[in-house]
Formats: sequence, structure tokens, C-alpha cells
Amino acid sequence: MTTLKVHTIESAPEESKALLEQSVKSFGMLPGLHGVLASSPEALEAYKTLHNLFQNTSFDAEELTVVWQTINVEHECHYCVPAHTAIAHMMKVNPELTEALRNRTAMPNEKLQVLHDFTLKVTRNRGHVTQEDLNTFYEAGYGERQVLDIILGLSQKVISNYTNHIANTPVDAPFQKFAWEPKTV
Repeated sequence: MTTLKVHTIESAPEESKALLEQSVKSFGMLPGLHGVLASSPEALEAYKTLHNLFQNTSFDAEELTVVWQTINVEHECHYCVPAHTAIAHMMKVNPELTEALRNRTAMPNEKLQVLHDFTLKVTRNRGHVTQEDLNTFYEAGYGERQVLDIILGLSQKVISNYTNHIANTPVDAPFQKFAWEPKTV
């Protein structure tokens, strides 16, 4: 098992302290992921910037959740799945959708299923998708902007998921009730 240091505001490099203070103001606590990323002020800033940019994409709350959780579950992130379950609850996303994502079951409607399937293909195939994949995505009502928005979300999730794997980031207390482990197939 690997671990990296989870910084507090006091222990963090000077360049990370203001970013961590913003995290506390935004979340009412210092998320462990932010504490780990604080060892690299640039990584912390990149993650926070990508997170904010992705939240402001063309996706609504359900679609954001589908992209985030599809990637989190595929990457088997012990930290991000519970964190984004809590975020989905805060965003008033239907719990049936959240549970379907956590359990790798069907989405509640065809459009979200297409978004899930396309996000999964982009993630698994490292961006190599077919024209048929794109056509199916477009026929569901999405466009080129949403293709690029998924890539933005994936960029954010690579930073957090990979960091959490290497750091073995402890799940924060508010997220522990949403603890998750990958299903063995």
C-alpha cells in the first residue's frame, strides 16, 4: 500500500496555502485529496481549475454526475466514488442514477445511457473512438462540444483518481457513509 502526505494548511508548501484556504471556504473542510495535491501547488491549482471549468460546461447536474462517476467507477477510485455520491446528493441528482452508476447498471434513460457508454469508451480506449461511436452520441442529442467536455472531465478525473490510487487518500468523514468498493466480476 502506498501513501503520500495529506497536508493541512499549516504543513502545506507556502504556494498551496491560499488554495487550501479556498477549499475550506468552499467545502467547509479541507478535502483529503486537496491536502495530498498540496505537495505540488501546480497540481492542486490544475485540479481545482479543471473542476471549476468542468462544472461550467454544457452538462446539467445529472450529466456531470454521469461523466464523473463513469470515470471514477471505471478507474475504481475508492475516494472519488463516495465523494461524488455526496456531491450528487448536494446537486439533487436522483439517487437511482447515482446507484446505477456505482453498481454499473443501466441508466434511467437512453440519453444518459449513451453519455455513459461514450464516456466509458473514451476512458477505456484513451480517446480512440469510431465514427459510429460519435454518430450514436450525436444522434442522442449531443455534439462536438460535449465530446470535448467529456475530455475535460476525464482530465480532471485522471488527476484525482490517479492521485488517490498512489496516495491511498483516506475518505473524508462526510463521504464515509457513501463508501464504495468495486464489484468483482
